[in-house]
Amino acid sequence: MIDWNSIDTVLLDMDGTLLDLCYDNTLWNTLLPERYGARHALSPEAARSHLFSHMHEHHGTLTFYCLDHWAEFTGLDIVALHEELVELIRFRPSAEHFLDWLKASGKRVVLVTNAHRASLMVKNSRCNVVAMLDADVSCHDYGAPKESPEFWSALMAEHPFDPARTLLIDDNYHVLRAAGEFGIRYLYTVSQPDLARPARDRLDYPAFNDFRELLPVA
Repeated sequence: MIDWNSIDTVLLDMDGTLLDLCYDNTLWNTLLPERYGARHALSPEAARSHLFSHMHEHHGTLTFYCLDHWAEFTGLDIVALHEELVELIRFRPSAEHFLDWLKASGKRVVLVTNAHRASLMVKNSRCNVVAMLDADVSCHDYGAPKESPEFWSALMAEHPFDPARTLLIDDNYHVLRAAGEFGIRYLYTVSQPDLARPARDRLDYPAFNDFRELLPVA
């Protein structure tokens, strides 16, 4: 159980936390390789191998999350691919209820995402998540991914918070570890970021699936 009386600020990831990661997994693991292979006359296997090798090389860096980089690397309109799958953009279980509860409770709520601003724009046009928050921050605003200490220092400078009274919810272990090293006290993760895939187990942080699990018992 979370001691909500000890928390003033809630930092929330977007993809795989507030929103179902099925959208991003389908985009990057299925649609992009299909279109990349067709564009460059590659077999599906060759396209996936080439793309996934490049992704692995840059995983956890600002480049990995940059749509401009992927557009240049693939020769494809990445934002247009985002638009093709908008029907898959949806909140995870009870996320909207949780956001409403946070607002009613007087907590400050900030979106902290590695998503490129163009990706955030597409998702927000579908679910209007930004209107439910006090602020929204993309790692591209600071030139550093959430996996790095530079991100958390920049966030503190722009949106000051007390790490000892702050909760971060994120589905990424490396992000949670970086936040913990920065001093953020309350760290939670998501057991099933992609609702089309099985729930994860043996996680290193307290995990939940439905946001109602985090709310005080009535």
